[in-house]
Amino acid sequence: MSEEPSIRTRVLVREVMNSPAITASPTETAKDVALKMIQFKIGSIVITESDEPVGIVTDGDITFKAVAKDLKPSEVLVRDIMSSPIHVIDSNEDVTEAARVMRNLRIKRLGVTYKNKLVGIITISDLVAIMPEMMGITSEKARIMAGEAIRKRRYISGYCDICNQWSDYLVEDDGKFQCEECREGK
Repeated sequence: MSEEPSIRTRVLVREVMNSPAITASPTETAKDVALKMIQFKIGSIVITESDEPVGIVTDGDITFKAVAKDLKPSEVLVRDIMSSPIHVIDSNEDVTEAARVMRNLRIKRLGVTYKNKLVGIITISDLVAIMPEMMGITSEKARIMAGEAIRKRRYISGYCDICNQWSDYLVEDDGKFQCEECREGK
């Protein structure tokens, strides 16, 4: 009896998003929001009113719409510099759709919703971080379509999820890409 190969064919937005989204009120100042960005080490804050997302303020908004105009961040309200509306994607969508939406809208962040409620945010950086996995999926699908046998262990190039070093011999193990040294050091 042969075992059916198990191949992952999609990566969903919910698997990559940052959750929860950090939020602020439209009446907070650019300085307040900038301090939150520093505290949480993020580049954007979702602006909400009555728990509903109404916009987003990015580090770029603060730089271009306040600082570059010589406005005092402690006096600028985020409602005056936020981008609105915030564009969203459902958490069950494929990440390739998220990338397509971002490219078409020329934006770097999307709010993520589940049952029409904001549950997180996905960024260009999140998409770049999963590129090794996406390339592996694409490569495996191509091999299957070409009728090649699925190999038990396949190597891909990228950064090891354990030591963060580049390797041309990464293997996925327990959902993480590991280099030879980290696999041997188990």
